[in-house]
Amino acid sequence: MSERRPRIAIAGVAIESSAYAAHRAGHDDFVVLRGADVLTRYPFLAAGTPLGDAAEWIGVFYARSIPGGQVRRDVYDDFRSRIVTGLAEVGDVDAVYLDVHGAMGVDGLDDAEGDLLEAVRAVIGAEPLVVAPMDLHGNVSERFARAVDLPTCFRLAPHEDADETRERAARTLLEWVGRDERPARAWVRVPILLPGEKTSTRVEPAKSLYARLGDVERMPGVTDASIWIGYAWADEPRCHATVLVSGSDEPTIVEQAETLARALWDARADFSFVGPPGSLADGITAGLAHRASGGDRPYLVSDSGDNPGAGGSGDVTWALHELLRDDRLTGDDDGLSVAVASIFDATAVASLDGVAVGSAVDLEAGARVDDRVSGPVRLVGVLLHRHDDPVAGRVVVIGIGALRVIVTERRKAFHAVEDFRRLGIDPSATDIVVTKIGYLEPTLYAIAAGWTLALTPGPVDQDLDRLGHRRIERPMFPFDAFDADPDLRAVVLR
Repeated sequence: MSERRPRIAIAGVAIESSAYAAHRAGHDDFVVLRGADVLTRYPFLAAGTPLGDAAEWIGVFYARSIPGGQVRRDVYDDFRSRIVTGLAEVGDVDAVYLDVHGAMGVDGLDDAEGDLLEAVRAVIGAEPLVVAPMDLHGNVSERFARAVDLPTCFRLAPHEDADETRERAARTLLEWVGRDERPARAWVRVPILLPGEKTSTRVEPAKSLYARLGDVERMPGVTDASIWIGYAWADEPRCHATVLVSGSDEPTIVEQAETLARALWDARADFSFVGPPGSLADGITAGLAHRASGGDRPYLVSDSGDNPGAGGSGDVTWALHELLRDDRLTGDDDGLSVAVASIFDATAVASLDGVAVGSAVDLEAGARVDDRVSGPVRLVGVLLHRHDDPVAGRVVVIGIGALRVIVTERRKAFHAVEDFRRLGIDPSATDIVVTKIGYLEPTLYAIAAGWTLALTPGPVDQDLDRLGHRRIERPMFPFDAFDADPDLRAVVLR
């Protein structure tokens, strides 16, 4: 008789939520997978693969959105109910693979992932193992850490190892399912809260800190070692950096967790922006000077304060207002090309229905969701292009002097070269690309001939003092001075 394969259910909800974004995530913001369709997210679990054949993987429910504001409570309650009901229908399982981000915010609720995990535990009981692959920008509360057996997170920012992390989580889970013991976890709260643009693993000290994790993981008795640098644009008590090491050898995991936490704390003052910071005006001036010197294209300028990839609302118009006031960009263009991505405004896009490409246009756009920084912007120019995008919906490009302004029906982050090429804009043939992004994602990073990380205002402002955190636990670096080192002793969880 063949040995019974373990039954493992897969479920999750993932979004990164800024507490400072006016946007609220509704059902339409999420891509939802149900039942067997959930498994399509994990090619490493396909039939015929070693991991796929090692267990009976059961898709339950998974919802994912690009980052944004808080999730509406009714939407979260609906998703949680679908997961809980689905798990109850599945019946007894040996484990749950809980795919979450770690920085989901929900209106009126603290520690959404902790709440979701406790709801899962209420259905499956205490015995089944729970594994949770997460973003390193998650905020890991002790509540969450106590309920999850095998958490792990990305080790690269940008997250080029996302698929690798999800596969590692599945592999680790299978190593523990069926064992007579449970993994212990050593959890350390580290009072540091920094934006992702200061903690990229492309540069030190994050590069070396995260490089250490593989060596720790290979130690006898250690299963996983992770550092969550945290998500700085939330405002909850769980917002802080976290170190967590899991495994079977309690003295070793405690020692390694505390060693990593100490290394992170000691490096706190060394974190700095991954790219050259400056104002938006600095970035445009640098881009024009780069062009005048005969430099290669493109020069990238990050409109970092409203980056949808980090939780920005996506329709903050502050940067676009500034660009439209710059005569160097709106006058006689002299062959200059400047792509601007993007503003989402369904009403503005709909106002151009039936307007032929090449026609003059005059419309207002943006600030319909988030008008706290600046109001709508008037766009008087020429309709150059229209496109239907599966994420952004209908998209139009409006030419105003050298500017090529992208307006979308729905929220979208323009973080890849192909995002622009689909609109007839080749970044490699464009002098300056201004896009709502923080650190450059891989394809833009690969082609950037120069770059300014513009410190613009918005829901994911890099200047955390301008946001006004009120609910984080203090003292916290860099907000406060420390008279003595914090308590970095590990809490052992079983």
